[in-house]
Amino acid sequence: MKKVVTLLCGICLIALSHAETQYNPPPIQLEPLAKFSVDLNAPVWELGTTSDAGKRRIIPITGGTFEGKSLKGRILNNGADWQIVDSKGLAIIDTRYLLETDDGALIYLQTKGYRHGSAETLKQLAQGKDVDPKNYYFKITMQFETSSPKYLWLNQTVAVGSAMRLGKAVIYDAYTLK
Repeated sequence: MKKVVTLLCGICLIALSHAETQYNPPPIQLEPLAKFSVDLNAPVWELGTTSDAGKRRIIPITGGTFEGKSLKGRILNNGADWQIVDSKGLAIIDTRYLLETDDGALIYLQTKGYRHGSAETLKQLAQGKDVDPKNYYFKITMQFETSSPKYLWLNQTVAVGSAMRLGKAVIYDAYTLK
């Protein structure tokens, strides 16, 4: 009897395993959202080493624009990148800023991500030089908040961006995940 129960339990486990794997998650598809140009035309505040994570830098966001098929407007002068740079030069991106669409809606945007590259590349970026974005990694995730009925869909959308520094601006192409 004990062997029969053990055999039945084994068969049930195999059946459950099969039931759990008969479906696969849908593949991720990227849909273009907008191109962002974020102005950084203010002095960077260097707070120094504030924790074991690294050096805190506050980089004011002074304006900019964004434009896409369903989203267009300007970036207001009220945000910043609350960045931490670790001992190896990895920049941990944490921006928060406000968008205003062409039709007057306000959208809060927070991005998180990473920028890293060779020591020479990071040095050039720190000096404000334009560097080929193929020479460094700069990717972000995006989270939106708005009360505008027209843009409520952003509140429940996962978005990502591929970024680059260009002079005193960050340029990135944003995509929603479908």
